[in-house]
Amino acid sequence: MTIVLGVDPGLAATGYGVIRGEGPRIRHVTHGTIRTSAGDAMGQRLLRLHDELAQVIDRYRPEGAGIETVYFSKNSSSAIPVAQARGVILYTLAERGVPFAEYTPSELKLAIVGRGKAEKIQIQQSLRMLFNLPELPAPDHAADALAAALCHLNTSRFVGFLEKGHA
Repeated sequence: MTIVLGVDPGLAATGYGVIRGEGPRIRHVTHGTIRTSAGDAMGQRLLRLHDELAQVIDRYRPEGAGIETVYFSKNSSSAIPVAQARGVILYTLAERGVPFAEYTPSELKLAIVGRGKAEKIQIQQSLRMLFNLPELPAPDHAADALAAALCHLNTSRFVGFLEKGHA
């Protein structure tokens, strides 16, 4: 059994998703969002992100993590706060001994939907079907985190397969 954490970094909202691989089966464990208040001081927001992510890691004990890379096209004013949040996320993973890999939004879309320019709703619909969820995973940050977890689990399995000399 393999537990994998996915993370979609953000300062106001960081998405997380946890999945479990059992042989060829992949199961949804949980997903959610860590929220911080814009009215709080930056240090308090980053500390809250660290503490809540550490609680998720401590509770589910993931063996690895997939993180969506940060992409800024239209709203570059959010680049620094999101980069600070991302630094706290990477620190928390390292502190807890969780190895991670990073995936671009296009890589996640390709892994989940089969198309690098898929819409968010297509990712949510695909995840709902893959995990047999009663409704679409929401909000978007949590769905993206589940996509990162699934991408990481499948990538890790493939790399492990190749490392065992099956190529």
